[in-house]
Amino acid sequence: MSPETATASSHKLLVNKARELEGSLHSVIRGKDDVVRLALVAMLARGHLLIEGVPGVGKTTLGQALARAVDCSFQRVQFTSDMLPSDVLGISVYSALEQRFEFKRGPVFANVLLADEINRTTPKTQSALLEAMNEGQVTVDAHSYELPQPFLVIATQNPVEHHGTYPLPESQLDRFLLRVRMGYPDERAEREILRSEAGASQLEDLRPVLAAADVLEMQEAVKKVRVDESLVSYTIEIVRRTRHSDYLSLGVSPRGSQALYRAAQAMAFLEGRSFATPEDFKPLAVPTFAHRVVVNGHFASMLKKSEQSDQVVREIVESVAVPV
Repeated sequence: MSPETATASSHKLLVNKARELEGSLHSVIRGKDDVVRLALVAMLARGHLLIEGVPGVGKTTLGQALARAVDCSFQRVQFTSDMLPSDVLGISVYSALEQRFEFKRGPVFANVLLADEINRTTPKTQSALLEAMNEGQVTVDAHSYELPQPFLVIATQNPVEHHGTYPLPESQLDRFLLRVRMGYPDERAEREILRSEAGASQLEDLRPVLAAADVLEMQEAVKKVRVDESLVSYTIEIVRRTRHSDYLSLGVSPRGSQALYRAAQAMAFLEGRSFATPEDFKPLAVPTFAHRVVVNGHFASMLKKSEQSDQVVREIVESVAVPV
């Protein structure tokens, strides 16, 4: 078998495993195929996922299902207004027996961290995750500790209009590869939920279909997906227009353009291809960019608050010619 054939065979095997994982998630999350796909894109692109929606639509269930379907460590943190950074990262405790301080690791030391209702805690505690999400490590008392790999943060948040929420700062939002919205299910999906045991029972019955090592191997395969120079130019042009738009006071950062590049590679991988196409880039632009921009005050008054950035980014994307 030639090296090229062996590589193609290995790639196909990994794609089939990823699709098996996706099918497993669909058995629990009904009527939200696009959200499930974006969750896998975030994981395979070595990113983090922010899920926004009203309570009770399955945000937490998606995070739990993904962690259960991958055989790796999992921690869930319910964020509240009285939480401290040490409740997430850990704390140094003095040991009288050892006569020294010992670091007790917090819930962030897991492969999958579900940060539930992250915008219900204060900015000080929110910022505790910045280093972990960006560098894969945490620093406590001048000592740095590596986090297990793969490392994925799935954060859920209620709409900012809800009582008792602290909007995430731009620096925090920029660390999330994708933001997705989970609305109410359609009538057919909700009927399936009521008729089946799609709630806790199916989640409890979910068995791992991948190991942590499989995810790492997939992430390496995603990095090798080829991206044509025309698609790089396409990305740069969208980003450039967000920075010069009259409707935006803050455009997309270089981290944002890198995020779209990596997300498109992951989408191409899930589609079974070793190369990216415009169809991988264009649909991901809003989930990747909308939470990274800030709409200026004048234009903001014309739109519903939760849809402002989505609409502006969508219009910018539509104004850029798709490469052939």
